[in-house]
Amino acid sequence: MLHLLQAMQTYLLWFVYNLKINPITNGEEVLENQQHFRRVFWTFKSCIDGFPFWKLIVQVDGTFLYGRYRGTLLVAIAQDGRNNIFSIAFAIVEGEIAEAWFFFLNNLRTHVTPQQNLCLMLDRHNSISAAFNRPNNGWIEGNCVQVFCIQHIAQNFTKRFKNTTLKKGPLQHG
Repeated sequence: MLHLLQAMQTYLLWFVYNLKINPITNGEEVLENQQHFRRVFWTFKSCIDGFPFWKLIVQVDGTFLYGRYRGTLLVAIAQDGRNNIFSIAFAIVEGEIAEAWFFFLNNLRTHVTPQQNLCLMLDRHNSISAAFNRPNNGWIEGNCVQVFCIQHIAQNFTKRFKNTTLKKGPLQHG
């Protein structure tokens, strides 16, 4: 994977990536030239250059990867003035855990979204909140605000509460 990322950086000017790998060990012995993929973040120059002209709202979410290679794809998106959606950053991580979200949010803030007064929209996943609230992640109170996606709230409500009366809402009773 490292060779692919280096080639992309060579041929795509301002291709930004951050690769985390671990050495492979056999007991106490570290196996030379063998490494285990942990996580990777990447973005493109057009995303970095374009973001200041989009709405100052960043939405982040993750989806599971299936097939031979497992993990989670994390994505950050933004919108322009006509509500067109633009993907601005990506990561492949081991799962939706706080450490992986911290890695993604920190790289996103460092490389793509350094502006003040941003709105970060996310689902109510505990690991994202833990990463958001962790010191030194770049998303501190006063330079951004955290909000929750209403679609995720509605989906979680529907999964948790099976009572059809509750799902109808106050204006639909009766």
